[in-house]
Amino acid sequence: MDDLRDKYLAAIAAAADEAALEDLRVQAVGKKGEVSLQMRELGRMTPEERQVAGPRLNALKDEINSALAAKKQALGDAALDERLKTEWLDVTLPGHRRRPGTIHPISQVTEEVTAIFADMGFSVAEGPQIESDWYNFDALNIPGHHPARAEMDTFYMHRDAKDDRPPHVLRTHTSPVQIRSMQDHGAPIRIIAPGRVYRADYDQTHTPMFHQVEGLAIDRDISMANLKWCLEEFVKAFFEVDDVELRFRASHFPFTEPSAEVDIRCSWEGGTLKIGEGDDWLEILGSGMVHPKVLEAGNIDPNAWQGFAFGMGIDRIAMLKYGIPDLRAFFDSDLRWLRHYGFSSLDVPTLHGGLSR
Repeated sequence: MDDLRDKYLAAIAAAADEAALEDLRVQAVGKKGEVSLQMRELGRMTPEERQVAGPRLNALKDEINSALAAKKQALGDAALDERLKTEWLDVTLPGHRRRPGTIHPISQVTEEVTAIFADMGFSVAEGPQIESDWYNFDALNIPGHHPARAEMDTFYMHRDAKDDRPPHVLRTHTSPVQIRSMQDHGAPIRIIAPGRVYRADYDQTHTPMFHQVEGLAIDRDISMANLKWCLEEFVKAFFEVDDVELRFRASHFPFTEPSAEVDIRCSWEGGTLKIGEGDDWLEILGSGMVHPKVLEAGNIDPNAWQGFAFGMGIDRIAMLKYGIPDLRAFFDSDLRWLRHYGFSSLDVPTLHGGLSR
């Protein structure tokens, strides 16, 4: 047994690489190795012989395994040393700069709008993007013959022939959130409802999916004067101008009465839009006093309460503020164009909590 020990310890010490070491392991302690075969002979020995031979064989096996492990570690260290002689890394060199992530213009403008209206006491309300046609149309006083209810303008959800549930649509505006908020919280109420909306349209200023923010304020003595002040304050804060002139043009929306389109005074000098000065006007949103039938759909008594509502496209006002010419660029372009318009992470709280970075 001593000869076996000397034989394998010497061979292990002289092994030149891990392949030779593996061969020695198989020869010594493998399933058919010399030490393993001798351990099988223990069954044929007398108890007295086993008491002597057993511990010696186990000790030999452990010693050979330890020598194999130590030699393997030594070979690995030697290989690493050789590699380090030919490879090097200068840890004093500066690292490669990586461009920071940027927040998308739509997200940034949504955060800006939310912060401005929050200062005026508006909270954020959300609702489902798939709505029943009652919430999307009927509750908003939109009659059955209205063009917006045609399939060429609205995305209707597929229904089986035997499905007797009411029709559902991809919401065409965030106005259903106003109805749900009135039903859930009653009056008085002051909310904005930002979110995705869907219409069957696609060109330079329209996309099948876009973003809106609508506002709703209901109290006992709210008037168009309150609406005008609210929108003036928003425009001054959003476009970062000290003064701005708004023009209210009479219009018609089924869900407000009276209704008004809102324009802002501007100029286009050298192809650059300037808000608050000049001789031109630019339409930015629709507004009006909430129709009594809409209040009734929200379970609010129109004889005791009144309010105003407004709605604007987040994508549109983002284009105006940051000079982005094509609405489709928000969704189908190489997003490296964001850097051209100077977008970066906002170090301000977001709608979802924490910092946006």
